Amino acid sequence: MTTDGMLALHTLRRGVPGSLPLVVLHGFPVDHRMWLDVTDLLPGERTVLAPDLPGFGTSPSGPDVAVAVGADPAVASVDVMADGVAATLRAAGVERAVVAGLSMGGYVALSMVERHRDLVAGLGLVDTKATADDDDARARRLAIARQVLADKRVEAVYGMRTSVLGPTNRVARPDLVERMSEWIRDQGPSAVAWAQEAMAARPDRTELLATYDGPSLVVVGEEDEIAPVDVARGMSYKLPDSDLVIVPRAGHMTSIESPQPVASGLSRLLRRAEAAGS
Repeated sequence: MTTDGMLALHTLRRGVPGSLPLVVLHGFPVDHRMWLDVTDLLPGERTVLAPDLPGFGTSPSGPDVAVAVGADPAVASVDVMADGVAATLRAAGVERAVVAGLSMGGYVALSMVERHRDLVAGLGLVDTKATADDDDARARRLAIARQVLADKRVEAVYGMRTSVLGPTNRVARPDLVERMSEWIRDQGPSAVAWAQEAMAARPDRTELLATYDGPSLVVVGEEDEIAPVDVARGMSYKLPDSDLVIVPRAGHMTSIESPQPVASGLSRLLRRAEAAGS
């Protein structure tokens, strides 16, 4: 349910009142459902909240969220996503949480560290990167944004149903390809275009990593071709208090390819964040 431009906030699990919640941010071009497998494997009674980012799932559009957070509705921005998540969490009574994001969700999590650090008790960066797009990547994103708006269909990103999976699972797990296909088909072209424009414009936040002294986690699929292991190692090295998890035989979508190591890493991160706050 959304009101006044707030994002749709899904409670994937309701845990013990007063305990530190986990907030999970989805990747592109899917919605909160990509975290369900991980949630099922988290030990203990832990509240897990999953917003749909602007335009995805049942959330309002990017321009509508921008208006709600006082930003320019004509400018697509990862910062609007982050401000929307923060406003939605605070409206739900959440003032402190462990925040973890995969791929695009990781870009949003880093923006939250920069803009809403008081909310981020622990940081999870899953199959993502802190750098900005280079010129070629930026141009590709903007071309796709133009194409999906012109076509009024999301076929331009349909190839991601396989490219986000590791080479092992593209062959061995056709069920994952079908899940990705379904999730991508459920998204609208306006959301896909707005998100591509937002990601194309995101800044380099590499130097931000060294300033975040809370507990952090970096997860990467061993076969991730989009945000490779070397990128994850570099981020983990820069973060002052980081745990690095490399997931065997998984690509860019570790949350569905191999959810157990992701759940274990997030569980440790939650415990570390609670210990740091006690």
